[in-house]
Amino acid sequence: MKTIKHLFAFVMVAIVCTSCHTEVIVDDAVEITTGPSLNQVLNNYEIWYVDIDRSSGNTVIPFLQKAFTVSFRNGTLSANNNLSGLGQNGGGFGIEVGDYETFGFDLDVAHDLDGTYSFDVTRLSDFEIELYHRPTGARYILEGYQRSTFDYDLVFYDNIHYFLQEFETWEKIYTSSEGNINAFDYKNFLQFLPAGNTGNFRSSEDAVGTHTNNIFWDYNGIYDVNHIPGEFYEKTLTLDYNFPDNEFFILTVIDNRTIALFQESTGTTYEFRGRGYIEFRTSADGKSTTLPKYRKKTSDIKNEIEALKAQKLEKLLIK
Repeated sequence: MKTIKHLFAFVMVAIVCTSCHTEVIVDDAVEITTGPSLNQVLNNYEIWYVDIDRSSGNTVIPFLQKAFTVSFRNGTLSANNNLSGLGQNGGGFGIEVGDYETFGFDLDVAHDLDGTYSFDVTRLSDFEIELYHRPTGARYILEGYQRSTFDYDLVFYDNIHYFLQEFETWEKIYTSSEGNINAFDYKNFLQFLPAGNTGNFRSSEDAVGTHTNNIFWDYNGIYDVNHIPGEFYEKTLTLDYNFPDNEFFILTVIDNRTIALFQESTGTTYEFRGRGYIEFRTSADGKSTTLPKYRKKTSDIKNEIEALKAQKLEKLLIK
């Protein structure tokens, strides 16, 4: 009887040992993951909105700073850098601007113009990621959307000051018969620029049809676009000249290259058409076809406008 018990105990120990040994065998060919890969995360959404107001760091990453959205599609990086045609360019993806590869949660980007960048990617939520550029400390927050649910109009009208900068000049094409005669009747060209030491808009009384390179800019000053409470598709436009008189308008967008300005003080409506569309992209040889354009935080834009106004006031006081 003891012999049988000993034999039974030996068999049980052998079974247990064999079972334990089987559990620790690892097949090197099987990849064990605890969540989605970076490629899966990037491909979960068709476009990623670049939230400039939540970016941080003292150095900007050019291709991210100029983009409203970026898309990662089978190794190709696309971006919406312009507001004109937003939602239509490239089927909503924008234009192709470079290539990318992923290694774990590292993202390597080879931009056609700006060169190569490597990012550490952190998944903040199901629809948010952070791109961290270790060499400069720059951080960008990207929010994921599908094209069918992304509010292109909201992005357009929230950033309309950039839309005005996407043409070399705006030429007057219409003046309503209604309204009182005023000084703006004689201004046929407008140009909107990033903030600078002398302002960020210019106007000209040159004849309609004058070539852009031959336009003489008679006036310059500061322009400012602001929201109208309760009105989504209308904005206020202030042309603050370098002398006391300012001009105020209600700004509406007619199409991708035409705007209407209604001057409340005179009851006159003007229409301007953009000439010399500036596409913020790269050419085939890798050289920029335009001057660089960077998106600035809303707070930075307001601070620049206030600084320009302060400079103007100081000059007036000196005079």
